[in-house]
Amino acid sequence: MSDAPTTTESNPYLRDPDVQLMLRAKAGDDAAFSELVANYQSRLVSILSNLVYSQETAEDLAQDVFMRIYRSKNGYQPTAKFSTWMFRIANNLASNARRSAGRRKEVQMAGGDSSGVQTGNAGEYLVKEKSALMPARQLDKSEMQGIVLSAMEGLNERQKMAVLLHKFEDMSYADIAETMELTVPAVKSLLTRARENLRTQLESYFK
Repeated sequence: MSDAPTTTESNPYLRDPDVQLMLRAKAGDDAAFSELVANYQSRLVSILSNLVYSQETAEDLAQDVFMRIYRSKNGYQPTAKFSTWMFRIANNLASNARRSAGRRKEVQMAGGDSSGVQTGNAGEYLVKEKSALMPARQLDKSEMQGIVLSAMEGLNERQKMAVLLHKFEDMSYADIAETMELTVPAVKSLLTRARENLRTQLESYFK
């Protein structure tokens, strides 16, 4: 396999500032890697916490993502936007974590609480999505976020990830497709089904 092209004309990903930071990290610039971590850590934890419903687990997974990226830096080639590559790793790790959590679900339900759940971003975004509807009664912010999070839990894993990347990270359909290793039509279908599912689950609160 030949090396990736080294000009922006032949490889548009080289225009991505974060790709440039990763190439500097590959060359041994640890400050560049630290800048990448600073750029993405809070965003990554926010996405992951809405996938695994545990702030602590999300923080551990984010650390794992960055460790994997750092360990692979010597073989790095800019064949995608940095964010696309990073969120693909995060998506795979979150999927593994959710499968492990599913096997422990009964134990977790017996002694669990929701104190670690990241509620803010998902709740605020989805309330805005329903802006054309008016609630039958005024719900306070925490109550609405709880309702929205319950609705989000009703989405399957792929629908949820597509929604989070589309609305939190403002990713294009093409970038989401590359991140999730799907086709663009499949991503559009996921988002359409996710909106329909959320509308069905939330419509009783908006009249």
